[in-house]
Amino acid sequence: QVMSKTRSGEIGWREYLALPELGIDSIKAKVDTGALTSAIHATEIQFSTVDGKSWVDFTVPTSQFSDALTVRCRAPLVGYRKVRNSGGVQDERAVIETKVSIGGQLRTIELTLASRTNMRFRMLLGRSGIPDGYYVIPGKSYLLGGFKGSHEFGEEEE
Repeated sequence: QVMSKTRSGEIGWREYLALPELGIDSIKAKVDTGALTSAIHATEIQFSTVDGKSWVDFTVPTSQFSDALTVRCRAPLVGYRKVRNSGGVQDERAVIETKVSIGGQLRTIELTLASRTNMRFRMLLGRSGIPDGYYVIPGKSYLLGGFKGSHEFGEEEE
């Protein structure tokens, strides 16, 4: 079922998303209304230019419980952005544009490539990635359903 952009709904503080253009069927994300842009944990980042177009290749560990489950991704490089992390330290990150599937909607978002090694979530969904008309419910999780891979079962709720 596809939700219309004007229909309101609820989204939990954490949700499962898909990034189909990157080959990621399911990744758990923390919904972060304090961030405008979304961020994803990326390793082995490599930049290249093909026919005058800039590309970035990177690896995404899709599970918070194992670095062994990874997806190698390739996307056009949009540019670089200075971002202040949760500790208040500013760094410059590569930015890509990709589609995110959430709540029955497919929308284009900007995604910064970040080192989230010590963070619990491999992805943050910033304000610009939240479907139009949706409200974040801080005490609820996974209100939009989404795929739950076998490696995610057994996690403890908080």
